[in-house]
Amino acid sequence: MAENKNQKHFILVHGLCHGAWCWYKLKSLLESTGHRVTVLDLIASGINMKAIQNVQTFHEYTKPLLEILASLPPDEKVIVVGHSLGGMNLALAMDEFPNKISVGVFLTAFMPDTLHQPSYVLEKYLGGVTEELLQDAQLVNIGSPQIPFTITFMGPKFLSSKLYHLSPVEDLELAKALIRPGSLFTEDLSKAKNFSDEGFGTVTRVYVVCNEDNVMVEEFQRWTIQNNPPKDVLEIKSADHMPMFSKTQEVCDCLLEIANKYAQGN
Repeated sequence: MAENKNQKHFILVHGLCHGAWCWYKLKSLLESTGHRVTVLDLIASGINMKAIQNVQTFHEYTKPLLEILASLPPDEKVIVVGHSLGGMNLALAMDEFPNKISVGVFLTAFMPDTLHQPSYVLEKYLGGVTEELLQDAQLVNIGSPQIPFTITFMGPKFLSSKLYHLSPVEDLELAKALIRPGSLFTEDLSKAKNFSDEGFGTVTRVYVVCNEDNVMVEEFQRWTIQNNPPKDVLEIKSADHMPMFSKTQEVCDCLLEIANKYAQGN
């Protein structure tokens, strides 16, 4: 096969309690268009063997992504897509490796700023969380009063009515089998230094809104965009919180559009 000179390299970063497995449809679709795609399990996610209660910091949780970026050839730039909480991992990667990322794509994701501590957008979101939203999901503090650490467990009702309500039932069943406890690392991020204008602030950002998201509702997504305006905003209609399942082709089309517009010459 002749080399595709326009080939781009996408790195897809999963969200809370999920793993590399959630990208299986999108990965194959993007690869069928001639692009490279890397998916990864963050620490204590997917098939990574560590337990979430043994992960000390958000930086440690993000290590697999940081290691991939550190291993790239000097002349290679990638497009990194962060879904949901994965937007925070993306932001950390942008801050540490701004010269390695041509564009950061926030897919119905948390997108921090440089004016506040990294936990700011998470705390803003958690301030609006209700029992109705949580359903059978649980936030459990397993730390101490001195060092709190909150773990999230997602139950089947929460998955079916909030995350996957427009996704194929087969993918909901896959999630029920594969999700693991996770953490937003809010306590750790509340003590972390701000993301920098020199790192995070220099990388092109694009936000993709999913207007039928029952977890990160459109109002919050729009607030996130207003709080730290990105270079561009795209929207996927009738997409739930898991657009890689509910609107796979549309997500693929969005990423190809973003790549063509903001990652030329990489």
